[in-house]
Amino acid sequence: MKITEMSFTGYPVTDLPRARKFYEEVLGLVPSWVNGTDEKAWVEYKIGPSNLAITNMAKEWKPSADGPSVALELDDFEEAIRELKSQHVPVLIEPFESPVCHMAVIADPDGNGLIIHKRKLS
Repeated sequence: MKITEMSFTGYPVTDLPRARKFYEEVLGLVPSWVNGTDEKAWVEYKIGPSNLAITNMAKEWKPSADGPSVALELDDFEEAIRELKSQHVPVLIEPFESPVCHMAVIADPDGNGLIIHKRKLS
């Protein structure tokens, strides 16, 4: 077996219109593919060579702050944190610095964790 790339990272959501408003208006993502309607759909957002997907198609797949998380790389970490806080986006883990990056964890409207990230240049 040879894995060649990451195809997508998926998040389950309970209210698709509310989730789309967050991902599109708050995070500024643009849908690259939509399959279905608000009642039952899969929505993908192209980010670099991969995709972030949200869906309400599988009732067995529940949102969780304890599940996997995607790290969204930002141009300006500090500005992004200010903007997210001004829009009252829940911050699960406040911004912190590691030897290689700056990061924080925010929550989408269903409580799914998203990492806000900025690599340090070497």
